Amino acid sequence: MGIRDFFYRLSHWEYWPFWAIYYPLFPFWLYFSLRARSFFFFNAVNPSIANGGMAMESKKAIYDLMPGDHIPKTILIKTSDPSLEVVQKVELAGFKPPYIAKPDIGLKGLGVERIGSHQDLLAYQQNLEADFLVQELVEHPLELGVFFVRTPGNKDGRITGIVQKKFLSITGNGTETFGQLIEKQPRSRLQRHSLARRFRDSWNKVLPKGEKQVLVPFGSHTRGAKFIDKSHRNTQELETTLNKICSTIKGFHFGRLDILCTSIEDLSKGTNFKVIEVNGAGSEPTHIYDPKHSLVFAWKEIIRHWRLLYRIARYNKKQGHNYLGYRDGKEMLKKNKALEARLKLL
Repeated sequence: MGIRDFFYRLSHWEYWPFWAIYYPLFPFWLYFSLRARSFFFFNAVNPSIANGGMAMESKKAIYDLMPGDHIPKTILIKTSDPSLEVVQKVELAGFKPPYIAKPDIGLKGLGVERIGSHQDLLAYQQNLEADFLVQELVEHPLELGVFFVRTPGNKDGRITGIVQKKFLSITGNGTETFGQLIEKQPRSRLQRHSLARRFRDSWNKVLPKGEKQVLVPFGSHTRGAKFIDKSHRNTQELETTLNKICSTIKGFHFGRLDILCTSIEDLSKGTNFKVIEVNGAGSEPTHIYDPKHSLVFAWKEIIRHWRLLYRIARYNKKQGHNYLGYRDGKEMLKKNKALEARLKLL
Protein backbone atom coordinates (compact mmCIF):
# COMPACT_ATOMS: atom_id res chain seq x y z
CA MET A 1 0.00 0.00 0.00
CA GLY A 2 1.37 3.40 -1.01
CA ILE A 3 1.53 6.47 1.20
CA ARG A 4 -1.38 8.04 -0.66
CA ASP A 5 -3.61 5.02 -0.05
CA PHE A 6 -2.48 4.74 3.57
CA PHE A 7 -3.52 8.29 4.43
CA TYR A 8 -6.77 7.94 2.49
CA ARG A 9 -7.70 4.89 4.56
CA LEU A 10 -6.60 6.60 7.74
CA SER A 11 -8.80 9.64 7.08
CA HIS A 12 -11.87 7.58 6.09
CA TRP A 13 -12.95 5.36 8.97
CA GLU A 14 -15.11 3.18 6.68
CA TYR A 15 -11.83 1.55 5.57
CA TRP A 16 -10.53 0.90 9.07
CA PRO A 17 -10.04 -2.73 10.11
CA PHE A 18 -12.80 -4.51 12.01
CA TRP A 19 -10.97 -4.37 15.34
CA ALA A 20 -10.49 -0.58 15.16
CA ILE A 21 -14.23 -0.02 14.76
CA TYR A 22 -15.60 -2.70 17.05
CA TYR A 23 -13.07 -3.22 19.87
CA PRO A 24 -13.97 0.11 21.56
CA LEU A 25 -17.55 -1.22 21.76
CA PHE A 26 -16.60 -4.46 23.53
CA PRO A 27 -17.75 -3.18 26.95
CA PHE A 28 -21.28 -2.80 25.54
CA TRP A 29 -21.29 -6.36 24.17
CA LEU A 30 -19.93 -7.57 27.51
CA TYR A 31 -22.76 -5.73 29.30
CA PHE A 32 -25.43 -7.43 27.20
CA SER A 33 -23.67 -10.78 27.58
CA LEU A 34 -23.59 -10.48 31.37
CA ARG A 35 -27.28 -9.61 31.44
CA ALA A 36 -28.06 -12.59 29.20
CA ARG A 37 -25.57 -14.79 31.10
CA SER A 38 -24.11 -15.91 27.79
CA PHE A 39 -21.53 -14.44 25.44
CA PHE A 40 -23.34 -16.20 22.59
CA PHE A 41 -26.89 -15.08 23.36
CA PHE A 42 -27.37 -14.11 19.70
CA ASN A 43 -28.09 -17.74 18.82
CA ALA A 44 -31.71 -17.34 19.99
CA VAL A 45 -32.54 -14.24 17.94
CA ASN A 46 -33.47 -16.16 14.76
CA PRO A 47 -34.32 -19.71 15.89
CA SER A 48 -34.77 -21.13 12.38
CA ILE A 49 -31.31 -20.03 11.19
CA ALA A 50 -28.09 -21.77 12.24
CA ASN A 51 -26.25 -19.77 14.91
CA GLY A 52 -28.98 -17.16 14.66
CA GLY A 53 -27.32 -15.99 11.45
CA MET A 54 -24.19 -14.74 13.19
CA ALA A 55 -21.79 -16.89 11.14
CA MET A 56 -21.32 -20.21 9.33
CA GLU A 57 -24.97 -20.44 8.27
CA SER A 58 -25.99 -22.01 4.96
CA LYS A 59 -27.43 -19.56 2.45
CA LYS A 60 -29.31 -22.35 0.71
CA ALA A 61 -30.97 -23.36 3.99
CA ILE A 62 -32.20 -19.77 4.40
CA TYR A 63 -33.44 -19.57 0.81
CA ASP A 64 -35.40 -22.77 1.44
CA LEU A 65 -37.36 -20.92 4.14
CA MET A 66 -38.67 -18.42 1.57
CA PRO A 67 -41.18 -18.51 -1.29
CA GLY A 68 -39.55 -19.04 -4.67
CA ASP A 69 -40.98 -15.85 -6.14
CA HIS A 70 -39.09 -13.74 -3.57
CA ILE A 71 -35.63 -15.09 -4.43
CA PRO A 72 -33.55 -15.70 -7.57
CA LYS A 73 -33.55 -19.24 -8.95
CA THR A 74 -30.81 -21.02 -7.01
CA ILE A 75 -29.26 -24.50 -6.92
CA LEU A 76 -26.63 -26.02 -4.64
CA ILE A 77 -23.44 -27.50 -6.07
CA LYS A 78 -21.42 -29.84 -3.85
CA THR A 79 -17.66 -29.62 -3.91
CA SER A 80 -17.63 -33.39 -4.43
CA ASP A 81 -19.85 -33.24 -7.54
CA PRO A 82 -17.96 -34.50 -10.65
CA SER A 83 -17.33 -31.81 -13.27
CA LEU A 84 -19.59 -33.41 -15.88
CA GLU A 85 -22.44 -33.66 -13.40
CA VAL A 86 -22.00 -30.00 -12.38
CA VAL A 87 -22.47 -28.84 -15.95
CA GLN A 88 -25.43 -31.16 -16.46
CA LYS A 89 -27.01 -30.02 -13.20
CA VAL A 90 -26.71 -26.37 -14.19
CA GLU A 91 -28.11 -26.99 -17.68
CA LEU A 92 -31.01 -29.10 -16.41
CA ALA A 93 -31.91 -26.30 -14.00
CA GLY A 94 -32.21 -23.97 -17.00
CA PHE A 95 -29.22 -21.75 -16.29
CA LYS A 96 -27.51 -20.00 -19.18
CA PRO A 97 -24.43 -17.79 -18.73
CA PRO A 98 -24.00 -15.28 -17.32
CA TYR A 99 -25.10 -16.26 -13.81
CA ILE A 100 -23.77 -15.88 -10.26
CA ALA A 101 -21.72 -18.32 -8.19
CA LYS A 102 -21.14 -17.81 -4.48
CA PRO A 103 -20.11 -19.88 -1.46
CA ASP A 104 -23.01 -21.54 0.34
CA ILE A 105 -21.33 -20.50 3.57
CA GLY A 106 -19.66 -17.16 3.09
CA LEU A 107 -19.35 -13.59 4.30
CA LYS A 108 -18.70 -9.99 3.20
CA GLY A 109 -19.31 -10.76 -0.47
CA LEU A 110 -16.07 -12.75 -0.65
CA GLY A 111 -16.00 -15.44 -3.31
CA VAL A 112 -19.01 -14.08 -5.21
CA GLU A 113 -18.35 -14.16 -8.95
CA ARG A 114 -20.14 -13.59 -12.22
CA ILE A 115 -19.82 -16.75 -14.33
CA GLY A 116 -19.65 -16.29 -18.10
CA SER A 117 -19.19 -19.88 -19.28
CA HIS A 118 -19.21 -23.49 -18.16
CA GLN A 119 -15.40 -23.34 -18.16
CA ASP A 120 -15.57 -20.45 -15.70
CA LEU A 121 -17.95 -22.52 -13.55
CA LEU A 122 -15.62 -25.52 -13.38
CA ALA A 123 -12.65 -23.28 -12.63
CA TYR A 124 -14.67 -21.66 -9.84
CA GLN A 125 -15.53 -25.06 -8.34
CA GLN A 126 -11.90 -26.16 -8.43
CA ASN A 127 -10.65 -22.91 -6.90
CA LEU A 128 -13.28 -22.63 -4.15
CA GLU A 129 -13.13 -26.24 -2.92
CA ALA A 130 -16.39 -25.84 -0.98
CA ASP A 131 -20.12 -26.17 -1.56
CA PHE A 132 -21.49 -23.22 -3.53
CA LEU A 133 -24.63 -21.85 -5.10
CA VAL A 134 -25.40 -21.15 -8.72
CA GLN A 135 -27.92 -18.34 -8.92
CA GLU A 136 -29.65 -16.53 -11.74
CA LEU A 137 -28.30 -13.09 -12.56
CA VAL A 138 -30.88 -10.50 -11.56
CA GLU A 139 -30.67 -7.46 -13.82
CA HIS A 140 -32.50 -4.99 -11.57
CA PRO A 141 -30.33 -1.83 -11.34
CA LEU A 142 -30.79 -0.92 -7.66
CA GLU A 143 -29.36 -2.90 -4.73
CA LEU A 144 -30.61 -2.06 -1.25
CA GLY A 145 -29.81 -3.36 2.20
CA VAL A 146 -32.90 -3.10 4.39
CA PHE A 147 -32.52 -3.79 8.12
CA PHE A 148 -35.63 -5.35 9.64
CA VAL A 149 -36.38 -5.92 13.33
CA ARG A 150 -39.45 -7.47 14.96
CA THR A 151 -39.28 -6.89 18.70
CA PRO A 152 -41.05 -8.98 21.39
CA GLY A 153 -44.75 -8.35 21.77
CA ASN A 154 -45.15 -6.82 18.32
CA LYS A 155 -46.90 -8.64 15.50
CA ASP A 156 -45.21 -6.48 12.89
CA GLY A 157 -41.60 -5.48 12.56
CA ARG A 158 -40.03 -2.22 11.51
CA ILE A 159 -37.24 -1.00 9.28
CA THR A 160 -34.29 0.41 11.22
CA GLY A 161 -32.06 1.35 8.30
CA ILE A 162 -31.85 1.39 4.51
CA VAL A 163 -28.68 1.54 2.45
CA GLN A 164 -28.24 1.89 -1.30
CA LYS A 165 -25.21 0.11 -2.70
CA LYS A 166 -23.52 1.89 -5.59
CA PHE A 167 -21.45 -0.58 -7.59
CA LEU A 168 -17.77 0.16 -8.16
CA SER A 169 -17.39 1.58 -11.68
CA ILE A 170 -15.39 3.87 -13.94
CA THR A 171 -16.42 6.13 -16.83
CA GLY A 172 -14.24 6.59 -19.91
CA ASN A 173 -12.96 9.95 -21.14
CA GLY A 174 -11.55 8.82 -24.46
CA THR A 175 -7.91 9.47 -23.54
CA GLU A 176 -7.01 7.46 -20.45
CA THR A 177 -6.61 3.71 -20.23
CA PHE A 178 -8.67 1.34 -18.12
CA GLY A 179 -5.86 1.10 -15.57
CA GLN A 180 -5.35 4.87 -15.42
CA LEU A 181 -9.04 5.46 -14.74
CA ILE A 182 -8.92 2.94 -11.90
CA GLU A 183 -5.88 4.67 -10.40
CA LYS A 184 -7.64 8.07 -10.48
CA GLN A 185 -10.30 7.32 -7.87
CA PRO A 186 -9.44 6.03 -4.38
CA ARG A 187 -12.34 3.57 -4.14
CA SER A 188 -11.22 1.64 -7.23
CA ARG A 189 -7.50 2.18 -6.58
CA LEU A 190 -7.81 0.30 -3.30
CA GLN A 191 -9.09 -2.68 -5.30
CA ARG A 192 -6.34 -2.47 -7.94
CA HIS A 193 -4.79 -5.91 -7.34
CA SER A 194 -7.98 -7.90 -7.78
CA LEU A 195 -9.12 -5.64 -10.63
CA ALA A 196 -5.80 -6.06 -12.43
CA ARG A 197 -6.33 -9.83 -12.46
CA ARG A 198 -9.96 -9.60 -13.55
CA PHE A 199 -9.40 -7.01 -16.29
CA ARG A 200 -5.85 -7.86 -17.38
CA ASP A 201 -6.90 -8.05 -21.05
CA SER A 202 -8.44 -4.56 -20.93
CA TRP A 203 -5.98 -2.83 -18.60
CA ASN A 204 -4.15 -0.84 -21.30
CA LYS A 205 -7.14 -0.13 -23.51
CA VAL A 206 -8.63 3.37 -23.72
CA LEU A 207 -12.21 3.48 -22.57
CA PRO A 208 -14.39 5.56 -24.97
CA LYS A 209 -15.70 8.88 -23.67
CA GLY A 210 -18.90 8.51 -21.66
CA GLU A 211 -18.76 4.70 -21.58
CA LYS A 212 -19.41 3.34 -18.10
CA GLN A 213 -17.79 0.11 -16.97
CA VAL A 214 -19.03 -1.62 -13.82
CA LEU A 215 -15.96 -3.14 -12.19
CA VAL A 216 -17.64 -5.19 -9.46
CA PRO A 217 -21.34 -5.96 -10.07
CA PHE A 218 -21.99 -6.73 -6.40
CA GLY A 219 -22.95 -4.46 -3.53
CA SER A 220 -20.06 -5.46 -1.30
CA HIS A 221 -18.32 -2.74 0.71
CA THR A 222 -15.17 -4.86 0.98
CA ARG A 223 -15.06 -4.99 -2.83
CA GLY A 224 -15.42 -1.28 -3.40
CA ALA A 225 -19.14 -0.52 -3.42
CA LYS A 226 -20.13 2.88 -2.05
CA PHE A 227 -22.86 2.75 0.59
CA ILE A 228 -25.41 5.57 0.68
CA ASP A 229 -27.79 6.00 3.61
CA LYS A 230 -31.39 6.00 2.35
CA SER A 231 -33.09 5.46 5.72
CA HIS A 232 -35.08 8.65 5.16
CA ARG A 233 -36.86 6.88 2.27
CA ASN A 234 -38.67 4.54 4.65
CA THR A 235 -42.48 4.65 4.45
CA GLN A 236 -45.39 2.78 5.95
CA GLU A 237 -45.98 1.14 2.58
CA LEU A 238 -42.39 -0.13 2.46
CA GLU A 239 -42.61 -1.46 6.02
CA THR A 240 -45.85 -3.28 5.16
CA THR A 241 -44.14 -4.95 2.21
CA LEU A 242 -41.10 -5.93 4.29
CA ASN A 243 -43.39 -7.40 6.93
CA LYS A 244 -45.05 -9.53 4.25
CA ILE A 245 -41.68 -10.74 3.01
CA CYS A 246 -40.21 -11.42 6.44
CA SER A 247 -43.34 -13.15 7.75
CA THR A 248 -42.63 -15.92 5.23
CA ILE A 249 -39.22 -16.59 6.85
CA LYS A 250 -40.05 -18.77 9.82
CA GLY A 251 -38.42 -17.63 13.05
CA PHE A 252 -36.84 -14.51 11.54
CA HIS A 253 -36.77 -11.51 13.90
CA PHE A 254 -33.56 -9.60 13.28
CA GLY A 255 -31.36 -8.99 10.26
CA ARG A 256 -30.70 -7.33 6.95
CA LEU A 257 -32.23 -8.24 3.61
CA ASP A 258 -30.13 -7.44 0.55
CA ILE A 259 -32.55 -6.76 -2.27
CA LEU A 260 -32.21 -6.07 -6.00
CA CYS A 261 -35.10 -4.01 -7.35
CA THR A 262 -36.04 -1.54 -10.06
CA SER A 263 -36.75 1.26 -7.57
CA ILE A 264 -37.67 1.88 -3.94
CA GLU A 265 -41.18 2.75 -5.11
CA ASP A 266 -41.58 -0.63 -6.85
CA LEU A 267 -40.22 -2.46 -3.83
CA SER A 268 -42.70 -0.61 -1.64
CA LYS A 269 -45.49 -1.94 -3.88
CA GLY A 270 -44.05 -5.46 -3.69
CA THR A 271 -43.12 -5.62 -7.38
CA ASN A 272 -39.94 -6.03 -9.44
CA PHE A 273 -37.60 -7.22 -6.69
CA LYS A 274 -35.59 -10.25 -5.59
CA VAL A 275 -34.10 -10.92 -2.16
CA ILE A 276 -30.53 -12.00 -2.88
CA GLU A 277 -29.33 -12.38 0.73
CA VAL A 278 -30.83 -12.72 4.20
CA ASN A 279 -28.36 -11.89 6.96
CA GLY A 280 -29.17 -12.60 10.60
CA ALA A 281 -27.50 -11.85 13.92
CA GLY A 282 -24.20 -10.97 12.24
CA SER A 283 -25.80 -8.21 10.18
CA GLU A 284 -24.35 -4.76 10.30
CA PRO A 285 -26.60 -1.70 9.93
CA THR A 286 -24.64 -0.93 6.77
CA HIS A 287 -26.10 2.56 6.31
CA ILE A 288 -23.41 3.57 8.82
CA TYR A 289 -20.81 3.27 6.03
CA ASP A 290 -22.16 6.25 4.12
CA PRO A 291 -19.08 8.53 3.92
CA LYS A 292 -21.14 11.41 5.33
CA HIS A 293 -21.50 9.65 8.69
CA SER A 294 -19.04 9.99 11.54
CA LEU A 295 -17.60 7.11 13.52
CA VAL A 296 -19.59 8.29 16.55
CA PHE A 297 -22.80 7.96 14.52
CA ALA A 298 -21.76 4.43 13.52
CA TRP A 299 -21.06 3.45 17.13
CA LYS A 300 -24.47 4.72 18.24
CA GLU A 301 -26.22 2.73 15.48
CA ILE A 302 -24.29 -0.46 16.26
CA ILE A 303 -25.14 -0.21 19.97
CA ARG A 304 -28.79 0.53 19.14
CA HIS A 305 -29.00 -2.65 17.08
CA TRP A 306 -27.14 -4.72 19.67
CA ARG A 307 -29.69 -3.61 22.25
CA LEU A 308 -32.51 -4.84 19.99
CA LEU A 309 -30.62 -8.07 19.35
CA TYR A 310 -30.31 -8.64 23.10
CA ARG A 311 -33.99 -7.94 23.80
CA ILE A 312 -35.19 -10.34 21.11
CA ALA A 313 -32.75 -13.10 22.05
CA ARG A 314 -33.68 -12.87 25.73
CA TYR A 315 -37.39 -13.04 24.88
CA ASN A 316 -36.88 -16.04 22.59
CA LYS A 317 -34.84 -17.76 25.31
CA LYS A 318 -37.88 -17.57 27.56
CA GLN A 319 -39.88 -19.20 24.76
CA GLY A 320 -37.56 -22.21 24.83
CA HIS A 321 -34.88 -21.29 22.27
CA ASN A 322 -31.41 -21.88 23.71
CA TYR A 323 -28.29 -19.78 23.58
CA LEU A 324 -25.18 -21.25 22.01
CA GLY A 325 -22.86 -23.04 24.42
CA TYR A 326 -19.45 -21.52 25.08
CA ARG A 327 -17.47 -24.35 23.51
CA ASP A 328 -19.69 -24.46 20.42
CA GLY A 329 -19.56 -20.67 20.13
CA LYS A 330 -15.77 -20.58 20.23
CA GLU A 331 -15.60 -23.32 17.61
CA MET A 332 -18.01 -21.40 15.36
CA LEU A 333 -15.93 -18.22 15.57
CA LYS A 334 -12.76 -20.19 14.89
CA LYS A 335 -14.24 -21.74 11.75
CA ASN A 336 -15.56 -18.37 10.60
CA LYS A 337 -12.13 -16.76 10.99
CA ALA A 338 -10.51 -19.55 8.98
CA LEU A 339 -13.21 -19.29 6.31
CA GLU A 340 -12.71 -15.54 5.91
CA ALA A 341 -8.94 -15.97 5.60
CA ARG A 342 -9.37 -18.64 2.91
CA LEU A 343 -11.95 -16.68 0.89
CA LYS A 344 -9.72 -13.59 0.89
CA LEU A 345 -7.12 -15.60 -0.99
CA LEU A 346 -9.43 -16.36 -3.92
